[in-house]
Amino acid sequence: MAPKPQRKKPLKRGKTKPTLPVREEEEPLNMESMGHPEIYPLVLTTMTQEIFDCRVDEDVTDDQPYKLIRKEDILADFENRAAVSDFYPVKKIVQEYPGDELLLVYDKDFKYGLNFYLIGTEEGKESYLNPPEAPEEQEEYKEYIPEDIYIYKPPVSKPWVSLGSEKEIEEESVKESTKQTKDHCLRWMFWKVTYMISRKRSDFGASVKFSDQNASTVKDAYIECTAYPDKNFTLKQLERDVGMQAVPQIRDTSTQTRCVEIALQQNEIMNTFVDDWKSLAEEEGTFGDKTDTHLKEYQSFTDLHNLAEKMITCICWHPVVCGLIAVSVAVRLSFEERVHFSGKLLLQPSLILFWSFSDPIHPQLMLESPDDIFCFKFCPSDPNIIAGGCMNGQIVMWDITAHADRIENIKAGGNRSKKVTLKPMFLLEPDSNKEAMYIRQCAVSSIENGHRKVITDIHWLPDTFEINRLGSVFENRSGISCQLVTCSADCTICFWDIRPQKALSSQPPAEKKKEESIEIPFDLPSTFLHLDLSWKPLSKIRLSKGETTLDHCPTKLSLGEDNLLYKAQDKILAQSKAVKAGEMNPYQNLEGGLANHLKPIDDFCTKFFVGTEEGEVIYTDWKMERDPETGRLMTKKPVSLYSVHDGAVHTVQRSPFYEDIILTIGGWNVAIWKEGVTTGPLLQSSCAPKRYTSGHWSLTRPGLFYVGREDGSIDIWDLLEKTHEPAQSQNICITAITCVKPWAFSAKQQLIAIADYYGTLHILEIPWTLSHPSSNEASSISHYFEREVKHLEYVEQRKKIREQEKKEMDLELEKKKIKTYQKSKERLETELKADYDDYLELEKSTLVRLGLIKVEETGSHVEMM
Repeated sequence: MAPKPQRKKPLKRGKTKPTLPVREEEEPLNMESMGHPEIYPLVLTTMTQEIFDCRVDEDVTDDQPYKLIRKEDILADFENRAAVSDFYPVKKIVQEYPGDELLLVYDKDFKYGLNFYLIGTEEGKESYLNPPEAPEEQEEYKEYIPEDIYIYKPPVSKPWVSLGSEKEIEEESVKESTKQTKDHCLRWMFWKVTYMISRKRSDFGASVKFSDQNASTVKDAYIECTAYPDKNFTLKQLERDVGMQAVPQIRDTSTQTRCVEIALQQNEIMNTFVDDWKSLAEEEGTFGDKTDTHLKEYQSFTDLHNLAEKMITCICWHPVVCGLIAVSVAVRLSFEERVHFSGKLLLQPSLILFWSFSDPIHPQLMLESPDDIFCFKFCPSDPNIIAGGCMNGQIVMWDITAHADRIENIKAGGNRSKKVTLKPMFLLEPDSNKEAMYIRQCAVSSIENGHRKVITDIHWLPDTFEINRLGSVFENRSGISCQLVTCSADCTICFWDIRPQKALSSQPPAEKKKEESIEIPFDLPSTFLHLDLSWKPLSKIRLSKGETTLDHCPTKLSLGEDNLLYKAQDKILAQSKAVKAGEMNPYQNLEGGLANHLKPIDDFCTKFFVGTEEGEVIYTDWKMERDPETGRLMTKKPVSLYSVHDGAVHTVQRSPFYEDIILTIGGWNVAIWKEGVTTGPLLQSSCAPKRYTSGHWSLTRPGLFYVGREDGSIDIWDLLEKTHEPAQSQNICITAITCVKPWAFSAKQQLIAIADYYGTLHILEIPWTLSHPSSNEASSISHYFEREVKHLEYVEQRKKIREQEKKEMDLELEKKKIKTYQKSKERLETELKADYDDYLELEKSTLVRLGLIKVEETGSHVEMM
């Protein structure tokens, strides 16, 4: 197996002038841990390849992938370009090299992590240039073997080498000693049985006559030699070979229905086919340390060619090409400043940059737009179609199909017998990425009929349905996404259709002829030419505040079908392969708008969540209804409205694991909602120390999400660990985080893209603990949400009980007041007289204490002083 690629340490950043990047002195990347201490991987840009005549596929090829470079030329490059030289990381190695020429090898398969590597010793150079000879047949055989096909190699017999096992076998074996065996043989050799037979002398010489007789009746008719035990020949059996066969015992039994019911219940409760060992064991060979919980810097991107102060407004990973990410940038100005400097802003390009992991300085593609882009999305049916929302309220469409070869990940070898491998873009040759490609937009929406302020969010509708101008849902027979939804700061939500509308019969022939005579620039695709400057929204929704004339200002929205887009990556890859195979791109020949014969979908949920600039979360319906008085189409009243956040809502996102769970982030707190629960959020956090600016669900863990803050830190919430505060916080940059977007790079590696206010894109590696869920995490989080729903229902019931108790107490108090006023007149006069007597007594005692009157002891005469 090829050694695992290693990357360079990220360069330290500081506050410097926007000039060419200066590399700090660092240790060169060495392969000593991989058994190759003489190899030093390098990244050579196209400029360096042209200087040293080591251009890929021209100077270095598959047949001769190396180049001898003079040591003097490299030293001269150090003097000319200093730290900018690509050989700067190995400057010390080059200076101490004893020879005159160094061997530079082109690493086509990125065996050591980068596109070239330098051999720093004379022995290593000689070993590479003069390798040991090997049988040619074996090399040719290996050349045509695909990497993913297992080749059976028969075992080869080898001489047996003793490691001491026969000594252990001999010690454990049972055998007789030599002395005992010898004595035993001698006894059998010299032992014999002697019998003596005698007869009377008178019978000598007489004739012999043999006959049968009964031995049991005649005395001494026979001699019996019975066996007797001899201790000298007694052997003790120490080992015996016995053959056995296991036979199952069969038993006829009967059972009752009760036992069968218990067995069936046990089968329903537990899965009898589950592999307990697999559940207990953890996955081996995982990427990274399981005990590490911090995000690690993987790479960063900064646009050094554009010196304007810009921030990143939106991030989108390419859905098909690995290692390719697109970002939109905008000038860091307020609305008033943009109006004041509008003339200067027209001279600066408004771009979407495509970054590749192979080149952190030069963008691979640049999409032009009439104004700064605030949000954009790849089409879920074709990743070459991109839609974006501008600061001025226009929608921009791009078609990069003509430049797909520049960013695609398919690269075939020169020999047909070799396997065609799929490689990401950053493994392509640098010749294909010499300079950035500027791509003009295909179409721009109409200024008069679209949004009038910045478009804050944009979404493609899935290819499973489409809507008409009334908001009714129909089946989508075309099988591709043709509609979008946008929200803007002008308090409107618009639905758009990219298909051409039906031509009006009243259009004069002169105008038709004028349209046909318009010449299309050679570098501009004609995919959406029918929409350019005439594109109008299909329907427009306003979220009214009720009796007032004001409307809610939407900032983010989430449709009910957004979770389908998380699972559309395989479908996008299949459709892109079909286009490459020669099939016609469906967006090149779009049919007319919504047909009349499409089948409506009745049980479709048309409700969606909206976050507003005032921190409100609204659950409303996009279907229109007619006013019974005026007959005009109007938006339905919101189903529910909650003022939860103390600032603008900038994240409204559905969970990729639960279709009815929504995450909203705004102001200084976070909230989690469940669709269908109208009593409030399931979770509402307390105020954070710093304002939240962005957030996103984890793509692999159901109970984890990331939240960016204005101080450059990111909070990681793990609902399995804590629900009242973040599980951990980590500082990423020194300024506010503007966007957060994770991506599953592979089964063992996940990355997260974090953009900041200064225009830097940080790519960080997610550790194992934050990317791999536990075995029962999904069920645990689901049970947690169910408990919170029951808790809300209980609180709502208690509120109703308390309100009823309050009404009863108020009613009782009213009854008491009524009884007080119904007292009789005599009782009232008696009480008033008693009160007056008490007053006179109090007055008298007060005057006596003050010495104003005297009371004689003999009588009740009172004398005034």
